[in-house]
Amino acid sequence: MKIKKYGNTERIVYDLALPLANNLGLSIWDVCFEKEGAEWYLRVFIDKPEGICIEDCENLSRPLNDKLDEVDPIKQRYFFEVGSAGLGRSLTKEHHFEQCVGEDVEVTFIRPNTLGKVFIGQLTNFTKDTITIASEDTEAIINLVDVSSVKIHEEYDF
Repeated sequence: MKIKKYGNTERIVYDLALPLANNLGLSIWDVCFEKEGAEWYLRVFIDKPEGICIEDCENLSRPLNDKLDEVDPIKQRYFFEVGSAGLGRSLTKEHHFEQCVGEDVEVTFIRPNTLGKVFIGQLTNFTKDTITIASEDTEAIINLVDVSSVKIHEEYDF
């Protein structure tokens, strides 16, 4: 796994969305512009401390859609969506790791190792190449090249 950076289109959309989101008390978790089958999708994932509701998505979607129409940074046809980053969101970008130091994360490895296939613990540090995860009895410095994904770990009581 590599810590991802925004592509040109994603960076432009992020820069357009950020002030609009800030005015609404929202943060931008991620911007993804990706092809699925024959179609292109522009997805903006938002967050706020108390959680996201449908009105938050609508409140950002409308002005951001207007701004995208005005600036027209994407020449091909695409579907535009604004949604919540979700509870078990993936950490893929540097700012995700910065925001989540101190949070419990679930690390899935490419291949099982001495920590197993999945290791859950608190994210205590990160660099561009490693993350440090602490559990009750283990602290591990993990090379990101050995990792397939890192997600926020959520415990569910059913």
